[in-house]
Amino acid sequence: MPVEFLSDAEAASYGRYVGPPSRAELERFFFLDDADRELIAKRRGEASRLGFALQLTTARFVGRFLPDPLDVPVEVVDYLAAQLDVADPSVVKGYTERRQTAFDHQGEIKTAYGLRDFAEAEFTAWVDARAWNTGDGLGTSSPTG
Repeated sequence: MPVEFLSDAEAASYGRYVGPPSRAELERFFFLDDADRELIAKRRGEASRLGFALQLTTARFVGRFLPDPLDVPVEVVDYLAAQLDVADPSVVKGYTERRQTAFDHQGEIKTAYGLRDFAEAEFTAWVDARAWNTGDGLGTSSPTG
């Protein structure tokens, strides 16, 4: 995918945190609404709930899951911990003790919020565009027309 329209700094910062989010960004992207809280409440233990919230809000903010879900600014951890009544935000370090947990949570977040992998979304957009531009839609290939 061409990225010539991005500066080198923009390309390097894509899909990751570049410093802590502003207060306005914290309130917009990291606020946990009722649906978020309901999903988070299904987790056992503070580390699991906080780690899940980190993954959920990181995907919302940067547009993807990070290879290391704990590679986030401390301000984000503290903001989420306060909302979840986690007294010691450092408990989140236990979230990655079982690596599979983070992957399982990513799958649950994708399902709950209708997220798709970029390659899948890009392919779907290509198929939609092809069907629109060529008339190769579902109705054109049926025997009845």
